[in-house]
Amino acid sequence: MQVVGYSARVEAPAALRLATDSEVTVRELAPGTELAYTLGERHCAGAVEQVPPGGGETEAALVHHACDSPDAPYCPEHTSRWPCARCTGDCHKPVEACDEEHAVYLAAFAPDTVKVGVTRSWRLSTRLREQGADRAAHLRTVDDGRIARQIEADIAADLGDRVRVPTKIAGLADSVDDAFWDGLCAEYDPIETFDLDYGFALADQPIAETLATGTVRGTKGRVAVLDNNGTTYAVDLRALVGYELGDGGTDRDLQSSLGAFG
Repeated sequence: MQVVGYSARVEAPAALRLATDSEVTVRELAPGTELAYTLGERHCAGAVEQVPPGGGETEAALVHHACDSPDAPYCPEHTSRWPCARCTGDCHKPVEACDEEHAVYLAAFAPDTVKVGVTRSWRLSTRLREQGADRAAHLRTVDDGRIARQIEADIAADLGDRVRVPTKIAGLADSVDDAFWDGLCAEYDPIETFDLDYGFALADQPIAETLATGTVRGTKGRVAVLDNNGTTYAVDLRALVGYELGDGGTDRDLQSSLGAFG
């Protein structure tokens, strides 16, 4: 069984996609879920294809195409490149979604990190939760993606347009600094602001680790928080993609918090 993908928490719980042979199953990561997997070898996660229903089936099925390349989580053949990833608006709107109405926003991560981003207007709330933002501000609504990217590029020169997962993990037990956030809102005068809640709080900073054993405390964007033997861990779900899984909890030596020895 191999981890071949994941989904970040939005309306439904976050989940891992697991493949056995060609069949794909979804392992939800709702709070209270018990995980007990060991991590084996890691290699390319291949590709997952949605197959239309047939032969009496009423729903589409997911089929996995395996790849033995040692490159992980994906080899060059199975690495998809989103054309808008580094776009600054100097383009001919090559993607159909470019012509939809877009929102320009700020996403803040505790305690004092912020980035600018764009998304289709109807996906704004979803996009913020996919990223695990703590607070957000909707700055502008514009006619298309090209205009949005141009505005984003201007603001990014001051604020940046990406936040790495280790930075997000480092702030999991914190809250956004009010003075920092109020200053940004005063400067950019947003249309509306958001204070996002993910259903769990942490008294202490979790330890960053790659594992799939423990009780799910909750998820925030693509980060899962697991309790294991008295210690709380933060796991980047993308870091699990490509691993072969075995049944039974991990037997690796893991760093433990001081509270585990109390």
